Amino acid sequence: MTNIDRRTVLAGSAVALAGTALATPATAQGTAKTLFEVAQVTIPVEGQSEVFPVRRIYCIGRNYAAHALERGSDPTREPPFFFQKPTDAIQNVKPGTVADHPYPSLTKNYHHEVELVAALKSGGTNIPPEKALDCVFGYTVGLDMTRRDLQNEMAGMKKPWEIGKSFDHAAVLGPLHPASKVGHPTKGEISLAVNGKVRQDSDLSKMIWSVAEQISKLSEAFELKAGDIIYSGTPENVGPVVKGDVLLAKIAGFPDMSIKIV
Repeated sequence: MTNIDRRTVLAGSAVALAGTALATPATAQGTAKTLFEVAQVTIPVEGQSEVFPVRRIYCIGRNYAAHALERGSDPTREPPFFFQKPTDAIQNVKPGTVADHPYPSLTKNYHHEVELVAALKSGGTNIPPEKALDCVFGYTVGLDMTRRDLQNEMAGMKKPWEIGKSFDHAAVLGPLHPASKVGHPTKGEISLAVNGKVRQDSDLSKMIWSVAEQISKLSEAFELKAGDIIYSGTPENVGPVVKGDVLLAKIAGFPDMSIKIV
């Protein structure tokens, strides 16, 4: 190859490389388009126009001694355990209304579980209990609705029981109330009535693991982040509901929340 040929090849290669170098940033800076839109799940915040974006839903199981006993567990020995629901299982309920709540498929034994829900504004890993409440944005009243027959069936076979907990509309809740206004509830009545008859009636102080302890324990297994919410467990006397039943959930210091099974 002559010197001219070499120079021609080298020059062409340099131009090609320069073109590649120039094209790469443009490509990198381009905005990728999604195949389709996925709605962001949010929770209204009382007294604010901003809404709370939900990242994950965590739930703690058997966190009141009497409920643990009615589910066949020993609350004096069992450490807390957690499960998750999909974020799009959330059903927002406006205070002062009775929201229609669809009876789900596959089940013939559909249960109510009233719970205090905590929403996080920050997170981390291995959060000490004394720092945990710094992560909390606010609280609200929630219902962890459960297809009990499916849960029990899966548990009996030692299989995961998400099918009993993780389905459409399974995470019912009211608007969030910032902790800056309501504080961090550690006591106060928590109850649920069906058609005017009280079924669940307890006190937040009877939680086995406090909200701070729950956050701390969760952060040992997961990196918690802003947008996570935690269903903090239900008292005893969970029970079945049928179409036409009206549920009224109450926690002291918060507006009542009501749904009708349809």
